[in-house]
Amino acid sequence: MSITVRPSSARGHAHHGWLDTWHTFSFAHYFDPRHMGFRSLRVINEDVVAPKTGFPQHGHRDMEILTYIIEGRLEHRDSSGGHSVIGPGEVQRMTAGSGIRHSEMNPSSDQAVKLLQIWLLPEREGLEPGYEQTLFPESAKRNRLCLIAAPAGAGDAEGALTLRQNARVYASRLTAGHSLDYAPAHGRGLWLQMVSGGLEVNGVALMAGDGAAVEGESAVSLAASGEAEFLLFDLG
Repeated sequence: MSITVRPSSARGHAHHGWLDTWHTFSFAHYFDPRHMGFRSLRVINEDVVAPKTGFPQHGHRDMEILTYIIEGRLEHRDSSGGHSVIGPGEVQRMTAGSGIRHSEMNPSSDQAVKLLQIWLLPEREGLEPGYEQTLFPESAKRNRLCLIAAPAGAGDAEGALTLRQNARVYASRLTAGHSLDYAPAHGRGLWLQMVSGGLEVNGVALMAGDGAAVEGESAVSLAASGEAEFLLFDLG
């Protein structure tokens, strides 16, 4: 049984002027063979994109990509015809599959956008590209685990984004002093990613930007030491 913390300050970091980015796992010019991902979870980048800038059109293949907006708004366009502007509480899923091109731009003239960009390996290569987005209101996440992404056909996945991988992603916002319990199925691993605030995972303290790999724990207690927002990944 183990809980291994990935401190916020230990992440890879790059500042490009228009983009301030922190990498939980190896990405782009940041490479650390000890941190190449966790199970099917390959990328968690915390990005802050300056006004009127962003990622011009570029390509992806064979990856499930989630975008979780924390502050501000982000405009998405892709080669499958997908186009939207998403804000706080909204999450988008893009299946890159056999190949897709997209751009992500901050349309605001005065407000930065802060987001988590998350990549998971797909169940197989060459999937048909696809895109969807959903609003998960504050009430759905307040003091509970809100399922935001799950495999197609999962019995309790109504309203969640569809992942082409044996993974489930939850979002939560806990008030100070509130706690939740979670029991992963045998053989599965959990990754906790803090967005803000403080959380204790079976007594292990996490703060904003921290991550933690949880292996071999039959039950996990999630207790907020302050107002806490986080994502929980349940991975096969």
